Amino acid sequence: MMKRFFSFSAALLSLVFAGHAFAQLAPPANPTTLKPASEFDRIENKQDRAAALFIEAGKVINSPRCQNCHPGGERPTQTDAMNPHQPWVIRGADGFGAPGMRCATCHQAANFESSGVPGHPKWHLAPASMAWQGKSLAQICEQIKDKSRNDNMDLAALVKHMSEDTLVGWAWKPGANRTPAPGTQVQFGALIRAWAEAGAYCPKS
Repeated sequence: MMKRFFSFSAALLSLVFAGHAFAQLAPPANPTTLKPASEFDRIENKQDRAAALFIEAGKVINSPRCQNCHPGGERPTQTDAMNPHQPWVIRGADGFGAPGMRCATCHQAANFESSGVPGHPKWHLAPASMAWQGKSLAQICEQIKDKSRNDNMDLAALVKHMSEDTLVGWAWKPGANRTPAPGTQVQFGALIRAWAEAGAYCPKS
């Protein structure tokens, strides 16, 4: 009887651990999708079309995958709940962390699935001038296209950054049990490109 009990317990624990491992290896799908940029072609007024395109792209901009790296203060946030980063770290002068506590100390060149620590060769925080948390989409839009705050990028460079930068692309391949950003980087880049081509007008709020 005891032997059967232990066999059953061992089997049950195996299922529990297997389920836990599967949950770690299979991040949840994001139910939020992005509309294709072409869907906004029917909006004749360019200002209205640009604003609508940016609002759609805002689904990505306002997702935790982006907001966590664009904090309002000196400390990044993490997880889907956007909790303060643990352990306590700060931006540092260059966005790569403070002396003795550099981002690369823990964040390696790729996601480390065993521990759940995300990674990328250029892992760092966005500059303080590009803080997004706590701001409206209208404010973020003006900020994004302001060369004095966006690392001197014109609209063409901005579109390229959003569409092709692999650190931006990490948001769709975050690993562990993180919810990826909505849609794909290709779709997001197409929305930003169409927004720029429509005059880069911003939403009113």
